[in-house]
Amino acid sequence: MSVLHLPEAVRLDDEAGVLIILDQTLLPNETVFLRLREQKEIWEAIYQLRVRGAPAIGIAAAYGSYLGVRESKAATVSELAAEFAPVKAFLASARPTAVNLFWALDRMEACLARLSEMATSSGGSSPEVSVAGAKAALKAEADAIRAEDEDVCRSIGEHSLTLLKKGWGLLTHCNAGSLATARYGTATAPMYLGAERGYGFKVFADETRPLLQGARLTAWELSQAGIDVTVICDNMASIVMKEGRVQAVLVGCDRVAANGDAANKIGTSGVAILARHYGIPFYVHAPLSSVDLKCPTGARIPIEQRKPEEVTERWYARRMAPAGVKVYNPAFDVTDNELITAIVTERGIACPPFSESLAKLAAAASPKRASPAPGRASRARTQSAPRGRPARRQPRSRT
Repeated sequence: MSVLHLPEAVRLDDEAGVLIILDQTLLPNETVFLRLREQKEIWEAIYQLRVRGAPAIGIAAAYGSYLGVRESKAATVSELAAEFAPVKAFLASARPTAVNLFWALDRMEACLARLSEMATSSGGSSPEVSVAGAKAALKAEADAIRAEDEDVCRSIGEHSLTLLKKGWGLLTHCNAGSLATARYGTATAPMYLGAERGYGFKVFADETRPLLQGARLTAWELSQAGIDVTVICDNMASIVMKEGRVQAVLVGCDRVAANGDAANKIGTSGVAILARHYGIPFYVHAPLSSVDLKCPTGARIPIEQRKPEEVTERWYARRMAPAGVKVYNPAFDVTDNELITAIVTERGIACPPFSESLAKLAAAASPKRASPAPGRASRARTQSAPRGRPARRQPRSRT
């Protein structure tokens, strides 16, 4: 089975008026598709990680916001926009760290705002700015977000593949795969493209405590596609690196700050530290929609805190920690930019200093325009991205 035959994580059944998601909390043992109609159901699916991964969350939010006003009885586009505002605010509250959630909702709101302005200026005489036309435009915008994400992920894979060699061992953390996007994934995109082209990658998937996205999701989708994948516990990453089994680390990302600090699933920063110690390149894969140039550093990225039961009880037949013990359960951590070899986007590969290279890529990007193939001038590298083992940095002097 290729990636093209894997089930879609998120899609809309507009005729039935439902959002269909693959319930990722039940994988790998059950493949269950949920049909969600109510806003509270969609919010719960995002919060409970039934749909997860920054791009997939954005797609779900876009379709969810459309469904939130699909049956509206508003008489004008302005009234429809007023009804859209609380729908957007409610869905945005589901996950505070994934910037794609807010990006997608802002894009949907901007679409509606443009139509509202047109309706006002035309006196409502244009069919394009009727309420029915506005609803159709919202659906089209959500469809575009989904279609663009598939193109973006493939482009990320093409760029990433230029950094890798045949036969390499690759380590990945959490799930930045097809299940987290429209298709291909971000960090897994080069794995799928490499499989199609005979690269023979051997992938190590961290299990990724506490919710086991690596063991349950990454291992499931890669094995379904016939890719050589081995699950390891999170605390085994060091030994497979030391034994020379890993030549590159590929991870996804929920938000990148302007300086290149990257927030991803908890445990990612520890993997980056290990990679630096063993001289292994650490590549972050992120669509430009996940790059937040308004956020100066990773210190400004809000980190979601989740329920203690995910650590103490989930997956266990009996509770595995003393009753009443305190639990610290952040969903994400931030990898400092100095630990990142390169950030791979759909527009090219950003290298240090990231504050410059990311800004150049963002400035060159144009929504709804095809991403360039690797090698074209828009690849805003500030230096050649290393393909091999990066030099270790000298310790900082402290006073």
